[in-house]
Amino acid sequence: MTQEAAPDEAVPTQAAAPGQQGAPKGLLQQMEELMAALNADLTRLDADLQSSAQATAERLASQGDEDHA
Repeated sequence: MTQEAAPDEAVPTQAAAPGQQGAPKGLLQQMEELMAALNADLTRLDADLQSSAQATAERLASQGDEDHA
């Protein structure tokens, strides 16, 4: 599995950069954003694993059919 998180995504900044609109993000908001990103990553990983498992099962089933033919 590859890690695709950029360094700026891995450690969010505590304060807003000069010139940015809005107040700095609170710790709770940062955690919520990180959890949402983690959830999205885990959902993609789950979909990849499920499709891989299905493809493997289909391949093994077709090999089993060839062995019995």
